[in-house]
Amino acid sequence: MAEPRTAELLSVAAERAVRYLDGLPERGVAPTPEALAALERLDHDLPEAGADPIETIALLDDAGSPATMASAGPRFYGFVVGGSLPVSVAAAWLAGAWDQNAGMVALSPVGARLEEVAQRWLLDVLGLPSTALAGFVTGATMANLSGLATGRHEVLRRAGWDVEAQGLFGAPPVTVVVGDEVHPSVVKALGVLGFGRERLIRVPVDGQGRMRVDAFPAFEGPAIVCLQAGNVNTGAVDPMPELIALAHERGAWVHVDGAFGLWAAAAPARAHLVRGIDGADSWATDAHKWLNVPYDSGLVFVRDGAALQSAMAVSAAYLPLDTVREPALVTPEMSRRARGVEVWAVLRSLGRRGLAELVERDCRHAARFAEALSAAGYEVLNDVVLNQVLVEFGDEALTRRAIEAIQQDGTCWAGVTNWQGHVAMRISVSSWATTEADVERSVEAMVAAAAGARAMGRVS
Repeated sequence: MAEPRTAELLSVAAERAVRYLDGLPERGVAPTPEALAALERLDHDLPEAGADPIETIALLDDAGSPATMASAGPRFYGFVVGGSLPVSVAAAWLAGAWDQNAGMVALSPVGARLEEVAQRWLLDVLGLPSTALAGFVTGATMANLSGLATGRHEVLRRAGWDVEAQGLFGAPPVTVVVGDEVHPSVVKALGVLGFGRERLIRVPVDGQGRMRVDAFPAFEGPAIVCLQAGNVNTGAVDPMPELIALAHERGAWVHVDGAFGLWAAAAPARAHLVRGIDGADSWATDAHKWLNVPYDSGLVFVRDGAALQSAMAVSAAYLPLDTVREPALVTPEMSRRARGVEVWAVLRSLGRRGLAELVERDCRHAARFAEALSAAGYEVLNDVVLNQVLVEFGDEALTRRAIEAIQQDGTCWAGVTNWQGHVAMRISVSSWATTEADVERSVEAMVAAAAGARAMGRVS
């Protein structure tokens, strides 16, 4: 049994956390200037003798909670980050109490087993090969890095080069092909892996940001092709069957950045958007996006599990590595938290139908945003196929003023983006908590703020 002081501390934290979550639907989405100024209360000299734990939690809540961005609430549309389903928060609290190092079976039998089960469920609902291996990592950047590192291993292995043993010095050159609107996380991962950010072959894209099949380049030798499921601005998906076939004809490894778009496969009404994606070699996605689990929680899937294990291999005399799926052999990290706990809990709680409805509901909300803002006289720039909406309120100056006014109003929060020569507001609907009422309330606030920004421009 926990010590009384421990029980009291956890009870206080739980009460304050519940109060914070209960207040999200009505508070302003962005923190106020006063809340930001109050963060100074957290910055002081390190106490000599230490502070009372309960008083510490109280200060953290009193000064910290008002200064959060309410991205866990129902009207945050600034980035594709989702919220956290209540069951995922509860599972994370329990996993925190377990304090498991999920890097090895020997250190966390329950963590390893839950990853195995969640892996099987994920491969099923996402329509990926049932024999693929999954790695539970921090986010899409690390998931992309893991998939691309595996691709690097495999294409160089075919060329007779052991990159893990010999490194890249003197290795055969690897051609890397990306779309012109590749996500920065992929470019970052490629840079960390030694491919260079400026030597990538960038393929032109169409009016929705999809890689153009007719512009796909010819190449020889070791190569990696990076495709995209879910353009971060438009939600568009690269034409998977055609591009994967072309890449494989040239002997390339195909990696798919599906940070949020891969989840379309879980919704029958949207699955056609990612048709053929199962033909790739590796896939990256975020569970803290459309699965709505807490940060951090990324997923990498690799068709050839042996290649993933070779790319992530580790050995030492003191490490009791198991012969079954060993978590440390499928991710870059050795010591890490048990991320599979929340993923398993959400999948079990939602089930196949619940997950499909979560994705489909957000897509319906995005379509409603597009319909309402278009009816109000503003231009929607993209085909709204998933959860992304791009809106232009006029010229660049007016659009920027409108977005600033929307953010300052506090009813909701959406971000600004530059896309194909347009400055636009980007709406990303990713949270389980967003309702039809939230959408209508947000639309009303957006239209009012944009009208105010237009009137202000006329006066000035």
